[in-house]
Amino acid sequence: MNFPEDLKYAKSHEWVKTLEDGTVLVGVSDYAQDALGDLVFVNLPEAGDEVTEGEPFADVESVKAVSDVYSPVSGTVAEINEALLDAPESINEAPYEAWFMKVENVTGTAQLISAAEYEEYVKTLD
Repeated sequence: MNFPEDLKYAKSHEWVKTLEDGTVLVGVSDYAQDALGDLVFVNLPEAGDEVTEGEPFADVESVKAVSDVYSPVSGTVAEINEALLDAPESINEAPYEAWFMKVENVTGTAQLISAAEYEEYVKTLD
């Protein structure tokens, strides 16, 4: 499993990358994409939607099941990664490049953990 150190993680298996302008990108971890299986569909929020830390903001469908994706932060969706709508499999291929949404006016980051802490957490799940 790969857990880039420049990202923060939620125990619900999402990653957060803070950009220079204070917005954040949100995606799912390598652990999550592996557990989900081959993704065939993704349902994303719309720009302008409010997301709340710990609440579902998207769902993904794999060959196994439909699963919710939880927002690791609160804020306003500034942009979605529309490429995922046509190519959800890119989440499996490159989970740290296949971001779901960009969020602005971000709050609720205190619970996010480092890559090392997330890696230790994941080890307790196996």
